Amino acid sequence: MIHNFNFISSPLEQFEVINLISINAPILGYLNISLTNLGLYSLLVLTLIILLHYMWNNNNKLVPSKGSIVLESIFTTINTMVKEQLGKEIYLPFIYSLFIFILIANLVGNIPYSYTITTSIIVTIGLSFTILTGVTILALSLHNLKFFSYFVPSGTPLALVPLLVLIEVVSYLARAFSLGIRLFANMAAGHSLLKILSTFLYQMFSAGIIASILTLIPFSIFLALCGLELAVSVIQAYVFTLLTISYLKDAIYLH
Repeated sequence: MIHNFNFISSPLEQFEVINLISINAPILGYLNISLTNLGLYSLLVLTLIILLHYMWNNNNKLVPSKGSIVLESIFTTINTMVKEQLGKEIYLPFIYSLFIFILIANLVGNIPYSYTITTSIIVTIGLSFTILTGVTILALSLHNLKFFSYFVPSGTPLALVPLLVLIEVVSYLARAFSLGIRLFANMAAGHSLLKILSTFLYQMFSAGIIASILTLIPFSIFLALCGLELAVSVIQAYVFTLLTISYLKDAIYLH
């Protein structure tokens, strides 16, 4: 007797880091070289960014292509943000590169059966921790010991200084986690929801003709949610970049 089992995979399986290629080489004692899906899609995102900028380069043409218009619009938006918040364009290459990397990584993750590198807590926390470290080094190089006055709000009574300094330091260090966790949580939640709904719709479409017809209504809602997830991908890249600019502003002007 043959039993048919329907295995419904966990929506969290799509976030697992899987070892794709592993090479064991007896060099320097023992060396293991491996390529995971996280590393593969990171290389894919970087390659895609380079190709898009190469193909959509205007090359001084009088009539720019549609891709060139998209890149120029993104660049103009980021440039305006940097000018208004920081007043210096020296940080523009870093901010633009950060936005493009997160944007392309989020959008690539919306392709079915692909891997979203921004749903890896290691990547998002690593990014936010690196940004906070760089911002702190920048503030110390600009203001030296005056940087520590950032943790003492002006007009604070002397008796409350130790407590407020502790609160401000904890709040400042929490940025290393909150920035990355915000990106990770939003992307992981959206992808998990789509995975659950797609599994449910697949079961409904497989149940019969009548059930398939009735499933068209929730399927239309699912398509709308897919469009919403694309919008969330863009919004989260924008929010991450905007918060990074605000941290840079605090480091430069000690607000």
